[in-house]
Amino acid sequence: MDGSGSGHPAVDAAIQALVNAANLSPADQIAQYEAAHQTLRETLATIDQN
Repeated sequence: MDGSGSGHPAVDAAIQALVNAANLSPADQIAQYEAAHQTLRETLATIDQN
């Protein structure tokens, strides 16, 4: 990442996980993508509740 970040720690962590997944085998990338997707869904749900 370039250091600017999103300003939300969970979103930044999900983005970093996707960046890191690029170095994994395709089979291992799937779990990282699914975890990032779940984190982003939960974060958006929390934002919508506010």
